[in-house]
Amino acid sequence: QVQLVESGGGLVQVGGSLRLSCAASIRTFSSVAMGWFRQAPGKEREFVAAISRSYITYYADSVEGRFTISRDNGKKTVDLQMNSLKVEDTAVYYCAAARGITDYSGNYDYWGQGTQVTVSS
Repeated sequence: QVQLVESGGGLVQVGGSLRLSCAASIRTFSSVAMGWFRQAPGKEREFVAAISRSYITYYADSVEGRFTISRDNGKKTVDLQMNSLKVEDTAVYYCAAARGITDYSGNYDYWGQGTQVTVSS
């Protein structure tokens, strides 16, 4: 059974940093792409970042230059380092697994339960 478990969310002030982590119980973790999405209250879920099995990364324009996605295939984890946080980054953040790198949520087969990130002014 595949499980994705996020951690690292919390409350931070504008300009601060947080590091999210996602632990995956996927036997073939090194062969899947991993992504981060977020959903703010009253809004649709949106793509944040993704990393392919060959470590190619892809970011939403809104986080490019501020967020960094990384993976550790030995530990079966994917992290999202978030710097220079803004109020508009407030959302529940989800990690997800897909066969190939993509920003389309419908292509992700497995999802975590989410972790709350709140950026206060």
